[in-house]
Amino acid sequence: MLKKLFTFILPWRLRRLALQKWFGFEIHPTAHIGLSWIFPSKLIMAEGAKIDSFTVAINLDKITMHAHSSIGRNNWITGFPTNSNSLHFKHQEASRKAELILGESSAITKNHHIDCTNLIKIGRFSTVAGYQSQLLTHSINVVENRQDSAPILIGDYAFIGTNVTILGGAVLPSYSVLGAKSLLNKAHTEEWQLYAGVPAKMLSPISKEAKYFSRTDGFVY
Repeated sequence: MLKKLFTFILPWRLRRLALQKWFGFEIHPTAHIGLSWIFPSKLIMAEGAKIDSFTVAINLDKITMHAHSSIGRNNWITGFPTNSNSLHFKHQEASRKAELILGESSAITKNHHIDCTNLIKIGRFSTVAGYQSQLLTHSINVVENRQDSAPILIGDYAFIGTNVTILGGAVLPSYSVLGAKSLLNKAHTEEWQLYAGVPAKMLSPISKEAKYFSRTDGFVY
């Protein structure tokens, strides 16, 4: 804990070196972490990856951020590491991964809760937009009376509106939009669609001419 506290207060140039030497993190020279508490078991940040200030990321096995992906400020990212001695999730020892993966130029904006008890994978050029969304990979299985978890998979070039809830086992296909305040609670497969509602359903097709889905710069001005 003392090493973490000391590292936290260092200027970024020195902090990056300390994170690499003391914690074994892989951080590209052009990547950057603001004043945030980022301590998964393993961290990989590729070229141009960025984490803004006041974000917390703890109790994960691994965070992988591909080139130019970003995590905004004031996010709470947590999980349940697989090397725990707890009885929780023992039935998933062979399959569960407490990981967050952000594809190239994908983004999580700010003020979100990301529960990576199981894998959350966000595809290339996808955006978790707005505020106060919850991505929750674990819950209580009332039938078996135990904690259970399942991955959340977000495809490439997807857009997630503000204040949504996404539950374990859910899939948002590539080239799709999840409308604001929706609940995504199952795996969908149809691309180029707007999904919305509680629970989210396929509502209408999206034009393949929409420029969001062909952009080469992750940041939207």
